[in-house]
Amino acid sequence: MSLRHSVALLAATAIVSILPPSASALDTTVVAEAYYLMADGDTLAQAEEKVLQRAKRKAIEEAGMYIESTLLDVEKTAGGRSFQASSLEIRTIASAITKTEILEASRSFEQDRPSFFVRIRAIVDLDHLQDAIRRWQSEQQLAEHFRRLQKENSELKAQLREMKKTPLGVHTLVIEPPGRAGTREQARTLLEKAILTPHLRQKLDLTSEAAVLDPQAAAPLVVRGQTYLQLVSAAYSKKAKLSEYSKYIDNARMDFDRALIIDPQNIWALLGQGDVYTWLHRTDDAVRSYERALALDPLFDIAHLRLLTLYTSQARKLMTAKQWSAALAVLQKSITPHVPDGWMPYYKEAYLLRSDLYRKLNQPAQAIDDLSAVLRAEPADMRALLTRATLYREQLQGRLAKDDFEHACMLGSVEACKQIP
Repeated sequence: MSLRHSVALLAATAIVSILPPSASALDTTVVAEAYYLMADGDTLAQAEEKVLQRAKRKAIEEAGMYIESTLLDVEKTAGGRSFQASSLEIRTIASAITKTEILEASRSFEQDRPSFFVRIRAIVDLDHLQDAIRRWQSEQQLAEHFRRLQKENSELKAQLREMKKTPLGVHTLVIEPPGRAGTREQARTLLEKAILTPHLRQKLDLTSEAAVLDPQAAAPLVVRGQTYLQLVSAAYSKKAKLSEYSKYIDNARMDFDRALIIDPQNIWALLGQGDVYTWLHRTDDAVRSYERALALDPLFDIAHLRLLTLYTSQARKLMTAKQWSAALAVLQKSITPHVPDGWMPYYKEAYLLRSDLYRKLNQPAQAIDDLSAVLRAEPADMRALLTRATLYREQLQGRLAKDDFEHACMLGSVEACKQIP
């Protein structure tokens, strides 16, 4: 068996050097050619399609762009026959190549197998390709974040199983006599160790000792409360009963409450308090805690995200109850007037939900604005494309509707292809 795995590499020319600042769309014409050796499992039509796909891929590469592409060919021989399974995944081709012209095509034999050759002239839309790159980079970041969360979750589950075998009890703490200098410094050292250790039992022990050494410090209580919430999350992901992890919620609640008595303006304690209320389904209380944290620090992004999630969930429930105006009022609080591009993936569901509300309230212009905001950040969002196209058509903006349907069709939507006049 032989395995040939080729991945397209980063071209020397960066996107920003190709696209002129004033251009809104830019096409480039590329001539590319490719060969393909037919496998025993291929039909003639499949072989011709594969050689054409390879030519298109080379056209994009020669346009000087970085693309996501994976070519995996596995060849094996069994019973005197050769079999080749080819998988070519280039998600950028559909949105990048707008027109293909076959200049030359031929067949020959090589090693007693049909060999196919094709030379094409392709028009590559660099704007669409740039959008595809941006989507791919975003997906890569999300995939890496998901893999990291899976690893952390697996470690938390293992620690939870270990802690069930040896339940938390009363630990004997070695404490220096009150008044001895350096106890606060010792508490800070213990807290730093607790923050760095991934082991939850050790984290709880270290923060508990730090809290005793420095009873007027809020930080050990906050870190311990967060650790209890990690245990809650791990137990919940294992579909444990509420009775199995409710004690962790109670312990976290007490730690955050005590921390806020010591330091009423501790934004991390307020965040933890909001998280506890969220686990207890006390949404209004959770919102108030997050809002207090943001009032103290408007740039506290974690609280901002928590609040956005709660508002979106509230609005969805109100929509289910057909309380359109109330749902819209909730979303208006969550969506700021000018959302930075980097935040749009987090706001996407809120924007889509609000666009649905605007449609139900017969406000198509506002619905189109929200869908356009989503598509600026994620041009291939099929739901937004199809909905905006439908709204454009209802508003008798035929050209704009046609553009959206064509874009969705090019990305693989059969429904959109049927709508193109």
